[in-house]
Amino acid sequence: MANKLEQIQDMIYEIRGQKVMLDRDLAQLYGVELKVMNQSVKRNNERFPSDFMFQLTDEEWENLRSQIVTFSKDTRKYKPYAFTEHGILMLSSVLNSEKAVNINIQVMRIFVNMRQYALSQSETNGQIDELRKLLMLYIEKNDKRVNEIVIALNSLIKHPRKTKTIGFKPNNS
Repeated sequence: MANKLEQIQDMIYEIRGQKVMLDRDLAQLYGVELKVMNQSVKRNNERFPSDFMFQLTDEEWENLRSQIVTFSKDTRKYKPYAFTEHGILMLSSVLNSEKAVNINIQVMRIFVNMRQYALSQSETNGQIDELRKLLMLYIEKNDKRVNEIVIALNSLIKHPRKTKTIGFKPNNS
């Protein structure tokens, strides 16, 4: 189960600032031919607005192909479709099979886990930022003190005080 979840997680990409899955990966997971899945999507086009699904641009597709070896072998005639979390939810209702529903549940759990992780990271980043600000104030405050000590030491070096010797003086006379 954990291996399957990791496999699904590896199929999630960030494109246009959104976490998405590509049509071919979803078709593979759902156990349907890519052509059949895309036909189902086209027949139900009104269920897939641009914030649910979009087609990659030439540049996005080339970028992805150069980063991921398995995509370099992908010789399809058209650019792939990317499905957002909401698009994946809608896709399972369009495919309407038991396997699609089961896979969809796993995918949604991964998206939820990723969202929770991102939220915990932003909280941690806020705490780190607060600590950084406190540290800067501390350094600034102590920097002034250190600077005052350095000035006093430099002054003593340039103008040493005349000190009186205290204690027994041998009589050298």
